[in-house]
Amino acid sequence: MDALAAPTSPRRLPSPLQLLAAFCAAMMLLFPVLAAAQQPAPNVTNQRLRVGDVLSIVLPGEAAFNKDFLIDRSGRVTLPEVGDVEVAGRTVVEASQVIRTALSRVYRDLGRLQVALKEQRLLVTVLGYVATPSEVNLPIDAGIQQAITAAGGLLQGAQLDKLQLRRGTQTTVFDYKKYLDTGDASLIPQLQPLDVIFVPSSPSTGNVQINFDGRTLAEQGDASDAASAVKVFGEVNRPGSFGYKDNLSAVDMIMRAGGVTRYASIEQVRIINGNNDPVVFNLRRYLDTGDDKLLPPLRPGATIFVPKQEEEIRRSVRTVYVIGEVNRPGGLESPPDAKFIEILANAGGPTRYADTRQIRILKSDGTSQPFDLVNYTEGKSPYLPPILPGDAIYVPEKTESPDRPSWLKIPPTRAVQVIGEMNKPGRYEWSDEMSLLDMLGEAGGPNQRADIAHLQIMRSENDTAKPLVFDLQDFLAKGGPLAQLPKIRAGYVIRMPSLPDSPIDNKAKWVQMAKEDVIYIMGQVQIPGRYAFNKNMTFLDILTAANGPTSTADLRNVRISHRGLPGSKVTQLNLAQYFATGDEKLLPRVRTGDVIFVPDRTNKDWFDDSKETTVRVLGAVAKPGRYRFDNNMTLLDLLAEAGGPTNEAYQQKIVVVNLGCCREQARIFDLIQFAKTGDIRELPVVQQGDTVYVPTTAQSGWKIFMDGVQNILPIVSLIAFLGGS
Repeated sequence: MDALAAPTSPRRLPSPLQLLAAFCAAMMLLFPVLAAAQQPAPNVTNQRLRVGDVLSIVLPGEAAFNKDFLIDRSGRVTLPEVGDVEVAGRTVVEASQVIRTALSRVYRDLGRLQVALKEQRLLVTVLGYVATPSEVNLPIDAGIQQAITAAGGLLQGAQLDKLQLRRGTQTTVFDYKKYLDTGDASLIPQLQPLDVIFVPSSPSTGNVQINFDGRTLAEQGDASDAASAVKVFGEVNRPGSFGYKDNLSAVDMIMRAGGVTRYASIEQVRIINGNNDPVVFNLRRYLDTGDDKLLPPLRPGATIFVPKQEEEIRRSVRTVYVIGEVNRPGGLESPPDAKFIEILANAGGPTRYADTRQIRILKSDGTSQPFDLVNYTEGKSPYLPPILPGDAIYVPEKTESPDRPSWLKIPPTRAVQVIGEMNKPGRYEWSDEMSLLDMLGEAGGPNQRADIAHLQIMRSENDTAKPLVFDLQDFLAKGGPLAQLPKIRAGYVIRMPSLPDSPIDNKAKWVQMAKEDVIYIMGQVQIPGRYAFNKNMTFLDILTAANGPTSTADLRNVRISHRGLPGSKVTQLNLAQYFATGDEKLLPRVRTGDVIFVPDRTNKDWFDDSKETTVRVLGAVAKPGRYRFDNNMTLLDLLAEAGGPTNEAYQQKIVVVNLGCCREQARIFDLIQFAKTGDIRELPVVQQGDTVYVPTTAQSGWKIFMDGVQNILPIVSLIAFLGGS
């Protein structure tokens, strides 16, 4: 039997991968069921489905059911391959049967179909004065505030105490503002699906759509019922209609209107209740006494008018007057310990046209006291004038402004005149803490024609004018202590002179320059004349101003006559040597009043040059004469200057006569031999005062011999002729 029995193989255990795959498949089948079971669902036995609820429908193997199904406004859910199925008003069990029946027309295996209520939601419509009126989907426990927030929130101008909740044909009006004030949830209704919330606009917004801001709406009041609204207008900051509330007094309503303005006549406040009989309310007396009996009764629909005190003169034992250039001039009630700054601040402070340096305190006894507010703010004066009841603070207008110029308002005791070459010459107000530079800056500074090296200041003292010249150019270039600046006082005259014009253009204007400020240049320069000069200039500056020397100028013999020094002094300048060496020490120092003369080297008398400074060239040269010579020149330079030897010159016997300090001597120079060898050592030394003579060929020995031979030949010929005969 055992032999006939088939051999049995041992049972194979599943591999770990097969176990893991089977476990994952089981979990995928059970996950939808577990997920539906984990949702916090209410008791589905008796709970009726409502619009907005979310169903979970699970059908294993069908991917189209792996999502939530929302019950729309019609109470239906939209199923795949089937369409709309009405489920609202049914329990979950009933809805499951309806869904199963509908799906059975398309799907066969519905044994594992499961329907569950996943989440309850509220489908609510929010309309009216909200940012985005629309239908909103809310959690089941949401309220009015969440619904309004989901619609974008309230718009400015919404009437909060008249919100409406529409449910079917019923409309409930509730006070949402009171809920916001108290937080009492019982003041607002609970929401149900398909409710409609309507937010009305405030009557203050009018019949025209306008983009309001919070400030504009607040200024118009908050009344919702025109019949019971309290109207507040007149001299209040925010006139408008305000909702009536019990236990509110006239003072409360005025405060809701922003309080009274500074022009309000608070002694004559008028209150009109419904009986058309106005009551005069003295608000000042109430504020002074605090007696509640002075408060008139206030009824719904009352009118409060605060008149303006146009015709009244404010006067009391505590009144201080602020007049002039302040923002709110008038009388102020001032306590005994009020300070000057406090009173000025209550008057709105000075305007942009106020001259705060010239404030006047007009005392009640008729005296006047000046006060400089600028000095006080800068810490230069710790003193504040005392202000007593009956005093007046006068803030004058600026003496000058861009749109209201008036130089007549500046008295001579506070004015400085700035004239001459300035960008804005005129008459300016002066203060002692200012400096000369401040005044020049106020006048726009010097223009391009100003001679700032000769600024003139006319000082007036004891009806006497004393001139002062100040070199502003030197101060600006070198700097120095500010104490070097001339002191300016009210009544002074500051004159900025102009630079002189070119002497070649208008000769008539040379008289405008004082002789103490000029230098003279004449001779062989391009534009000789009389030029303005100062101590910062040099010889080259004045030569350049004259456009430099001409082509025939004798640069080696420039003369400078120093007129300002004691006696007479003339300096000779070799300008050519300066240009050759660049040695600044060769240039003399020139001052105002000096005379510079540049001679002409082509047109001059021979006796202009002394014998000690010249060399005489005689004989057979192209231009014999006296020539200026220096020790850097040679005989060749001198011959070249004289035009060179002529054709008749006997160049082998040029004679150089030296007239030295010790003894005279003469040397013979052979120019032909030097031209052949080029030996510079053969050149004789030539010095100032020497004489160079170039003889002619007629004076040579060979010429004399040949002339003798020529004279003898006719005699010899005659003798030979006679002898032959």
